[in-house]
Amino acid sequence: MTILLLGSGGREHALAWKILQSKKCSQLFVAPGNAGTETIAKNINISPTDFEAIKNFAIQEKIEMVVVGPEDPLVAGIYDFFKNDENLKHIPVIGPSKTGAQLEGSKEFAKEFLVKNNIPTAAYGSFTKETLAKGQEFLETLAPPYVLKADGLAAGKGVLIIQDLEEAKTELANMLVGEKFGQASSKVVIEEFLDGIELSCFVLTDGKNYKILPTAKDYKRIGEGDTGLNTGGMGAVSPVPFANDILLEKIENRIVKPTIAGLQKDGIEYKGFVFIGLINVKNEPMVIEYNVRMGDPETEVVIPRLKSDLVELFLAIAEEKLDEVALEIDSRSATTIMVVSGGYPEDYEKGKVISGIETVSDSIVFHAGTKMADGQIVTNGGRVLAVTSYGDNFQEAIQKSYQNIEKLKFEKMYFRKDIGFDL
Repeated sequence: MTILLLGSGGREHALAWKILQSKKCSQLFVAPGNAGTETIAKNINISPTDFEAIKNFAIQEKIEMVVVGPEDPLVAGIYDFFKNDENLKHIPVIGPSKTGAQLEGSKEFAKEFLVKNNIPTAAYGSFTKETLAKGQEFLETLAPPYVLKADGLAAGKGVLIIQDLEEAKTELANMLVGEKFGQASSKVVIEEFLDGIELSCFVLTDGKNYKILPTAKDYKRIGEGDTGLNTGGMGAVSPVPFANDILLEKIENRIVKPTIAGLQKDGIEYKGFVFIGLINVKNEPMVIEYNVRMGDPETEVVIPRLKSDLVELFLAIAEEKLDEVALEIDSRSATTIMVVSGGYPEDYEKGKVISGIETVSDSIVFHAGTKMADGQIVTNGGRVLAVTSYGDNFQEAIQKSYQNIEKLKFEKMYFRKDIGFDL
């Protein structure tokens, strides 16, 4: 099969690495890709949201499957674009319909879906600039800390957790009136704060059947001890050591099953990944958020633990036969550590030459923000590389990743030295 994968991050490099292990994949294109995907597949300079360019390329290269990495094209409706086009409708798209993608595209839509399907989640209210005063009153009914979420897509950065009531009121005004996160915060969801430890559950679904992928835990904050600003993720661990059989059973019965049933009940077409952000509150799982694609850097630990053929799974999704395919998981732990540009998640410089990747052994280096320039690999984003390792336990895997990070070099390189500290 000739497959087109959309995206340019660490998630896409990991997906490309896994897709190419399948005998069913004869050629893989990545749009736009990065320096890592360039070494294993063919990069195409097309934006994942330029649907017309994707259409022309798909027809020209006789693409037989499209795998969507990031959320933007899904929320913009790429699944529907293919389905409703005479020349494209025979090509399966791995990802939900535009309506399904609202689970990530709108925090309000997601909360309404959770409440309607009796899925455990935090109490909430939804506000616009017209109802700012009501929002500030709602904050007064909650105990601190206060959770403010931009309703729309804000690249994983649209969530504020604030201890002080007056500061929370000010930030609510900044988001709604001051457009702190642009259009994404024209509506803000205020949530009750849940105290517990977070984890992520990943599900593959064909809209009827589902397979639960390995759990993972990622580390969002830039500073050690989970301090400082939120990032796209500084590292991840899979499986989650505290996710025992009892917790996993609760997650499946109380969250996964009603999620898939809710999609069916509402007639929402959904063929792809469901990423469920969870919090474990006194051994009771509750949903913080949905994403409609794999997470990054969680993909870099979940996908390497998959023994099954990923393309076979994707074909089963397209044909709604996911129940007929077995899911095989590597019993080893996997961890990944993100190496980032100095200054990230605020201002940072691009174009720094990276050295040492070829000296890494016993770990996999997935490229995130990289590109080729004059024959050299250079930095091209905030999060630059993800160093993934296997181990009999997460401590052993983490140690391998750190040993190999010592071999990598670029100017102002930074990484957290405490991934897994709270496990």
